Amino acid sequence: MVGTGSLEEGYGALVAARLFVFIQLEFPWALGPSDGRYLLRAGPDAEPERVVVLGTLGAPRLPFGRHTGSRPAPVSLRERWGGRGAGRAAAPDPAPVSTTRATIVDPVSLSAESQARAWLEELDREREVLAATAVVNRVLHSHRIAAADPYLHEVSPAQALVIRAGWGEGEQVADGAWLHARELPWRDDVPWRGGGDTPGRWRRGGRDRAAALRPQERLAALLGGRTTTLLCEELALRARLDLDQGRLAHAAIGLEDAFAAAIAELEAEGRQALAIRVAELRKLQPQVVEQARAALAGSEGEPDADALDHALGRLEAALRARTASGFNLS
Repeated sequence: MVGTGSLEEGYGALVAARLFVFIQLEFPWALGPSDGRYLLRAGPDAEPERVVVLGTLGAPRLPFGRHTGSRPAPVSLRERWGGRGAGRAAAPDPAPVSTTRATIVDPVSLSAESQARAWLEELDREREVLAATAVVNRVLHSHRIAAADPYLHEVSPAQALVIRAGWGEGEQVADGAWLHARELPWRDDVPWRGGGDTPGRWRRGGRDRAAALRPQERLAALLGGRTTTLLCEELALRARLDLDQGRLAHAAIGLEDAFAAAIAELEAEGRQALAIRVAELRKLQPQVVEQARAALAGSEGEPDADALDHALGRLEAALRARTASGFNLS
């Protein structure tokens, strides 16, 4: 996240030219950073990459004791707690929530509306939306570090209330508005998958795979104390998130821990059906350790995204195999 001076710079960059294209996402909660305009660069001397405009479309809370809409008439304590008379269920209005609009603007202006129309007509929906979401997540990740708030989290397109693509004049897009926009439908039946130079690739068939894992059945077992989670499961999820968002060093170090925990935990379960999976993880472990060392080397090198994606994919496959057949669910 950048400071106030850079926000003003980003605003000026938008206002100075005529038409700008954008991707816009609205989320039903406050994302975290303050409303404003955030200019993103790869480095202090690099050209602007994107301008992110965050705005809260809040629903103010009603004063105490006021409400809107219809409600049942007040009931007495006797009625509420089972005394004489027919009890009526309370039906409070839902608390109003804030909506955050994130507008991701290309800072390079277009010379004519015909160019903007051509951009929208030829738009690669998935690629552009994923790229825009990755930009939003870059802001959120930076804000989490700056605010030292571990509870701030990244977002996915499937969580958005609405996604738009369009164009507008500098003054408009700097305020999250537009001259023309089109809503982009988004599929929510495939999980987020990333890695490589394109953060946030999508892997088809996600809903079928999730159904095979029977997550609702396992959730009931976990909450009922009939099974427990493994350390490696949470570590693998964190590594996947980092890899999806292009944070290769974080992913590499996290994956090293996930592999070490997975091998120990899966071996301790003593399930013969997983022996081949564990052997595969052991074979891949030296490569994972090498990637973690590359992450710690800093300027001397960086982890290989494809190698991380492959190793993490095999760990995820082993964990799917553990649960798909009902392991530890009884």
